[in-house]
Amino acid sequence: MRSKLLAVLLLFCLPSGVFSQHSPGAYRPVVVQGAMPSETEKFVSRLENVSTDSIGGWMFWRGTLDGYPVVVSRTLKGMANAAAATALAIERYHPRAIINQGTAGGLEPGLHLFDIVLGTSAVSLAAFKTPYKPAGGGSNSLDWRPMNLMASEGSAGADSTRRTAVRFVGDSSLLATARSVARLYTRGRVVNGVIGSSDMWNDEIDRIARLHAEFGASVEEMETAAAAQVASLFRVAFVGIRVVSDNTTNGDSYNPKTGEECEDFVYQVVKAYVSGLAR
Repeated sequence: MRSKLLAVLLLFCLPSGVFSQHSPGAYRPVVVQGAMPSETEKFVSRLENVSTDSIGGWMFWRGTLDGYPVVVSRTLKGMANAAAATALAIERYHPRAIINQGTAGGLEPGLHLFDIVLGTSAVSLAAFKTPYKPAGGGSNSLDWRPMNLMASEGSAGADSTRRTAVRFVGDSSLLATARSVARLYTRGRVVNGVIGSSDMWNDEIDRIARLHAEFGASVEEMETAAAAQVASLFRVAFVGIRVVSDNTTNGDSYNPKTGEECEDFVYQVVKAYVSGLAR
């Protein structure tokens, strides 16, 4: 009887929003991802009760925002790093939702520095099959055809019915929350769009035009689609939010300060999201 009473007293003595990093519970955290220090440090500085976990080469900061648990994950750059960091976060922290955020290059001339794209979907630009060319035939990326690595159980290259890029739809609740705070963002526009991901930085105008026209990509970067793929397999709510840091199509040069503005916006998104969960 005394042990039960002690357990109850300990439960009520715990701070609001405390969560276990090893088992799911009522307070499943929100994970906020960024690849670089310029995409994560400002968000971490706003958390309370912060502790740090290092898993391999990946860093995770556990804290609270308005009493609700939030984990900031520095995924490192690239598709493989983002996928691994996402799997680690899901297995270790059992999140309610994941927001992948940071900088991206614009693929539309109408997008400018500091504009923010809400990822209605994320599309993989990382898997292609090239047509046969003999020795000396050269190479032309505009002739490459996409492969859907998620859809085919046979040879991805030989299955001609699976020649589409992999696409992952953003969570409707997270998107609605992001739209609800769009009015608070004053450095640029907040628009719906498609986030394209691959381990490439494209500056060829013809290739950029193809990625926009054929795949619908508004911006491109190196993490969102990979993180979204892993989240979808674990059935965890996910959305990508990216700020335009450069745009070859209209001459906007790279500005690293855009990453901090995206953190500011995503901070407002998370505040609104956890407020809704509390209600």
